[in-house]
Amino acid sequence: MSKLLRDWLKNLKSFNRNIRLFIVANVLIQIGMGVFSVMYNLYIRELGLPEAVNGSVISVTSLATAIMLVPAGILSDRFGRKWILILGTLLTAFMLLGRSLVTAEQPMLVLGFATGIVWALTQVSGVPFLAENSKPSERMHLFSIHFALVTVANVIGSLLGGVIADVAMWLGASGVSSIQISLIAGVAIFIVGIFPLFSLKPVRKLEEVKTNLALEEEEVKTEAGFKANLKMIVLFGFANLLIGTGSGLVIPYLNLYFANRFDASNTYIGLILALGSAMTAIAMLIGPLLVKRVGKVRALVIFQLMSIPFLFLTAYTNSLFFASVGFLLRQALMNAGNPIQSAIAMDVVHDKYKGLANSVNQMVFNVGWATMGLPAAWLVTTFGSYWGYAYAFSITGCLYLIASTYFYLLFGRRYTRTK
Repeated sequence: MSKLLRDWLKNLKSFNRNIRLFIVANVLIQIGMGVFSVMYNLYIRELGLPEAVNGSVISVTSLATAIMLVPAGILSDRFGRKWILILGTLLTAFMLLGRSLVTAEQPMLVLGFATGIVWALTQVSGVPFLAENSKPSERMHLFSIHFALVTVANVIGSLLGGVIADVAMWLGASGVSSIQISLIAGVAIFIVGIFPLFSLKPVRKLEEVKTNLALEEEEVKTEAGFKANLKMIVLFGFANLLIGTGSGLVIPYLNLYFANRFDASNTYIGLILALGSAMTAIAMLIGPLLVKRVGKVRALVIFQLMSIPFLFLTAYTNSLFFASVGFLLRQALMNAGNPIQSAIAMDVVHDKYKGLANSVNQMVFNVGWATMGLPAAWLVTTFGSYWGYAYAFSITGCLYLIASTYFYLLFGRRYTRTK
């Protein structure tokens, strides 16, 4: 383990200054966002607003992001990653600050929609920025380390938000005021993360004679045509749509699954979700080791297929222990493939289309996720807390299996990794 840690640190130090600055910025930004995402739902509840307000805010924010992702990707490709990152992050900070202060439903919905719009600018620019500032041989380790650090930052933010609110209440603040203090502290951390972005330097794009995934290991042209790139983006997008649809059936409701089926306490649910994030971060860092042995496409498919049995275990068990084990292993294995998939997506499209590719992948995933809210609720209300979740998890497992098989048939046999 110590050797593995030394290797990760060595890889982190080997990245150029732009990448290190971006990672520092994103860790701070994600800590702030972690504070906000956990405490904002509690803020709405503490204000005494109906539970439906939470759902409405989440829906309009997700809808705005889905609408803006593709235009944001085009803007990122057109005007460059640095200033789109700065603009999106700065505007998001203002929106989050406003949401921390308003107490009425209508302004919450307006600011939630605006947040989704401007946050999309930041979301779509990060992965292409990392790709353009790295060599193909570095990307697997880079994306794994980056995604792992983002996951850990979110966990830190989630825990920090509760601590700040509790301390503020202990010092005499009211329930609403203590949560507002926590939200504003999260926004402050978020804003600090913007400053390293101003130090990013423009770099000459790396010429890639060969990509890590090359059709029969042939050289690819520097300027790939729009149609060829668009075809690759669409093929990737369909796989992400399947995964997003399956995830949308179960992931947003995991806390309710543990509460409804096992009557688990809030403390236990919070602990198990935090452990899931921690295991995900570890699995993401281990991912490059598997990639070295079998290549990116096979590693991605292996991770996804290995997660499916644990998904079915979670679906049908009546044991809280086995449900927890199934959840943790499914979470770690399925999400371990995320940086690998990002690396593949950045390898097979030309630099000028990387922003578009990233935005389309995120958009279709969000669309799949967003459209499953009502079906998931219908399954549980119609069939109860056992069979309702069992059916939802089973459908998700089938979609994951179809997506993994599709991805392997499409890319696994046609593309081989270069040495």
